[in-house]
Amino acid sequence: MNYTLHQLQVFLKVTKTLSITRAAEELFLTQPAVSIQLKNFQDQFEIPLTEVIKKKVYITDFGKEIAVAAENILNEVHAINYKTIAFKGKLSGRLKLSVVSTGKYVIPYYLSTFLKTHNEIELEMDVTNKSKVIKALKNNEVDFALVSVLPKDLDIESEVLIENKLHLVGNSVHQNVTKKNLHLLFSSSPLISRELGSATRIAMEDYISKQKIQPKMKITLTSNEAVKQAVIAGIGVSVMPIIGLKNELDNGSLVLLNAYGLPMISSWRIIWLKGKKMSPVAKSFMEYIKDNKEEIKENHFSWINNY
Repeated sequence: MNYTLHQLQVFLKVTKTLSITRAAEELFLTQPAVSIQLKNFQDQFEIPLTEVIKKKVYITDFGKEIAVAAENILNEVHAINYKTIAFKGKLSGRLKLSVVSTGKYVIPYYLSTFLKTHNEIELEMDVTNKSKVIKALKNNEVDFALVSVLPKDLDIESEVLIENKLHLVGNSVHQNVTKKNLHLLFSSSPLISRELGSATRIAMEDYISKQKIQPKMKITLTSNEAVKQAVIAGIGVSVMPIIGLKNELDNGSLVLLNAYGLPMISSWRIIWLKGKKMSPVAKSFMEYIKDNKEEIKENHFSWINNY
């Protein structure tokens, strides 16, 4: 056996993504480079680690056992590196976060100074849909999650960061729409929503149900950015979190429409499993959040109070 740590990293990433393409993207490598490393690693075993059927990657039972061993080896290597850095008196380790997609407009401001202060910390952050965020938290795969709606079936603790306001949003053509003629808007413009399971989608459906709105047509898109661009292009209107709209509201390409029952207000929160034994890095990050969240809110999110 003469495998390298790099081969272990590549193989482990392939087992987690079940895709050469995604593994290459997440490792910042080319697809051929990943394929070569995977082949070199496989050549050291007489039993197949993976199978490719109709261009889809499957991990064999033997491969799954090797993946567990690979992860343990890599964790030990990281532990050695962290202990070496800690011996020098520096905070080190991994900070693992899972963030709902719209949270990408929020979380960077709570990480920037912390990571600059502790530059030996490795950040692993997955920006994905709500169901995957909750699953990662439930399986204890991450230290913290960022959400705007609290999960109902998990015993958690949380720290409130900022308000999350949802408004009815249109493009500049809709700027003269009033509460009185809102029904005309919905009878002529499609309502654009996020995918099933999205917190924004759930809030929107609750809103149109309470207001007894029957939109002409519903269009479903899978990211907040896609919804925003569709509204700007005049395809339709949408109920959206204001957090990702600052530039568009400033330049007039989007407008907030005056509608009954809006805005809906919740909170962006950092959440973690109750009773979780935090690593020194996770504990330090939470202390930083508690000590600095008001200043970060004032410096970066005070504009929200204007809407």
